[in-house]
Amino acid sequence: MTKKITGLISLLFIITAIVIWPVSVQSQTEKPVVYTVTVEDMVTAGTAKNIKRAIEHSQNRNADALVIQINTPGGLVDATLDIIQDISASRVPVITYVTPKGAIAASAGTFILVSGHLAAMTPGTTCGAAMPVTMDPQEGGTEAADQKTINFLAEHMRSIAEDKGRPGDIAEKFVLENLSLGSQTALEEGVIDVEAENLEELLQIIDGREVITAAGKINLKTADAEPFHLTMSTEEKLIHIISNPTLAVIFLILGIYGLIIAFSSPGFMLPEVLGSISLILGLFGLGLFEVNLAAGLLIILGILLLVAELFTPTYGILGVGGVVSIILGIVFLPIEPLMPVNWFAAFRGMAISVGIVGAGFLFIVLKGILNLRQIKPMQGPGEFAADEGIVIEPLDPAGVIKIRGEIWRAKSLGGETIPAGTRIKVVKRDNIQLLVEKDPDQPAETAEEQ
Repeated sequence: MTKKITGLISLLFIITAIVIWPVSVQSQTEKPVVYTVTVEDMVTAGTAKNIKRAIEHSQNRNADALVIQINTPGGLVDATLDIIQDISASRVPVITYVTPKGAIAASAGTFILVSGHLAAMTPGTTCGAAMPVTMDPQEGGTEAADQKTINFLAEHMRSIAEDKGRPGDIAEKFVLENLSLGSQTALEEGVIDVEAENLEELLQIIDGREVITAAGKINLKTADAEPFHLTMSTEEKLIHIISNPTLAVIFLILGIYGLIIAFSSPGFMLPEVLGSISLILGLFGLGLFEVNLAAGLLIILGILLLVAELFTPTYGILGVGGVVSIILGIVFLPIEPLMPVNWFAAFRGMAISVGIVGAGFLFIVLKGILNLRQIKPMQGPGEFAADEGIVIEPLDPAGVIKIRGEIWRAKSLGGETIPAGTRIKVVKRDNIQLLVEKDPDQPAETAEEQ
């Protein structure tokens, strides 16, 4: 009996060893998992949603790290702050990495770079130039934002850097002095932790390093990791597009012009549909970045002036005022201090283009109104004036004539009798009766010949 029990135990042990052994070998040979996500072009609300989803996905999959690859000239303040908060709350190590060679992390990109649990750059890349700017109303270019905004963002940059163990005095110079650093200098100054040629080299270098996340201290395991790239979803791409201030304003103006056209010539339906969709997208986009209330009121005023010009023509006075008001409103609408300087020039050019389109639209409308005013009335006393016809039933002094292929009651103007077949000329219309006289230049014809 004892031998049987011993044999059964031995058999169970062997079976358990066979089942567990492959799992143990597999767990020992599994590669670390690292996810990557890209921040490129402008930092928008779509970018923030993409990074938030990437962090959540990495945490749910127990990933060893998330690498945010940066190449951006700047972007929206709210979106940047959302990204920084999500990185700070992440339980998975987040590595911020400026790449590829030649890439930049300027303005909003510098905030994201400094907020990483571990920061890295590729040789030949640059970070910094984060001084807040705004549109210059006099010169038409850009100028430094108000001191309150500069001080706030400088202190926030210092706070983020010091929280990650980086030099706060240098970090705040990115904002206060518009400081820019190359990858080598940034490494020497302690702004970044690693300089690596590519992602593969980066993962090898940082393996074994200790970082502090929301979950506590973690030793990175990234050597020979298998990176998986997370692209933007359809929703994130759409938000990325419409939260771009330039595109949001274009959608808004297209919607306004579309609805104005629709109201002026209803029934076609296409302007109504496209105008409504564009207007909704534009308004949604405006809610994703900071706007100047006074500029918004200027745009509304311009729209009202254009509508007034359309329905109560003033030969361009209200229309020109409306176009100018819309241009000024668009130029000063965004008040995003972390946008790249070049963007402001492009945005100003877009505003002028919108004004030109509006002026062209106004010219077409006014020309159409003038042409309509030159057309003679189709009905009324002068409707048949000077038209020629022929008498069907003798006018004595009233009878019947044929004119423009129609039969009309008529009366001779002087009360004279005009026989059938006589050519006549209409003097004017009197309600449903025409007043006529003989046509002295035309020979008489029979009614049947007409």
